[in-house]
Amino acid sequence: MARQLRIQYPGAFYHVTSRGNERQKIYKDKEDNELFIEKLSKSLEVYNVSLMCYVFMTNHFHFLLTTPDGNLSEFMRHFNISYTYAFNRRHNRSGHLYQGRYKSFLIDADSYLKEVSRYIHLNPVRIKKYSGKDVKEKTRLLNSYKLSSMRGYSNMKNRESFINYSIVLDYFGGDTAEGRRRYRQFVCKGLGETLENPMDSGRGTGIVGSESFVENIRAKYLGKVVPDAKREQPYLKEVKKKFKPDELIDAFCRIADVNRDYICSRGKNSTDRAILMEMLYRHCKLTQPEIGRLAGGIDYSSVSYARKRLRQKMEKDSELKQRFDGIEGDLSRLKI
Repeated sequence: MARQLRIQYPGAFYHVTSRGNERQKIYKDKEDNELFIEKLSKSLEVYNVSLMCYVFMTNHFHFLLTTPDGNLSEFMRHFNISYTYAFNRRHNRSGHLYQGRYKSFLIDADSYLKEVSRYIHLNPVRIKKYSGKDVKEKTRLLNSYKLSSMRGYSNMKNRESFINYSIVLDYFGGDTAEGRRRYRQFVCKGLGETLENPMDSGRGTGIVGSESFVENIRAKYLGKVVPDAKREQPYLKEVKKKFKPDELIDAFCRIADVNRDYICSRGKNSTDRAILMEMLYRHCKLTQPEIGRLAGGIDYSSVSYARKRLRQKMEKDSELKQRFDGIEGDLSRLKI
């Protein structure tokens, strides 16, 4: 059966979640949490994505975000690969961290943004462990849960620079003392009620919204689509345009989250530099001596050897191959 298509357009809102492979932990300690936030905030910046709400649970996470540039797939691919790479390196492991692809629901902001934000923020206290707690105790637990954007909505002192609080708070009168109070009241009201999961209405379609919203999205984005898994991933197509070398290097450094001076300095025989040299060879049509000059002043034989070693490594290391493909896919969608 064909996989559900990703509907992407500028200004779209999404609920996104991803779970650890075999429900295993995706962060093991405080340092992992900090690493997760570091990679997340960097990816948000690189892809111009606005994150409104998040919750990190032991083996999964929830995001509520909007994509001004219509680039959810590129953003999530970059973030998931960069965190997996860093997590595996830190814990001396290899292989997949997540259980399949991330799940996303396109959200009708006018009708469902408030409910989805509440659903995300209530996650920490809606687990079996706390099912017998009363509303007062759940409220205390909710306010003390550190791995959530709720703390920033509740108290200005807990705000995080990578969160956009104003979009949600605009539905409650704005980012003012009264608006924040009304939002806290809205969220905590859900502790004493049996709330339906707002994502239930989007099962099968991936669209959560009013009937008119769903019909409009269907007509505009799904009306002429053939359910072919390959068609939902245009970023996997080969990069056809020719990049200018300096532009490609700058784009690569943003995507791979590396420093240009470091990766292009003499003696830095890193895997990332080998990937960069391969990208320069493929997409800038440069000779190997030209690539050597750009990559720190090395000779053509070193460029050839590094590219050969990279190809050999990717044949044995699926994680490295995934990282390489992700970077190339992101480059294919950039408008440099």
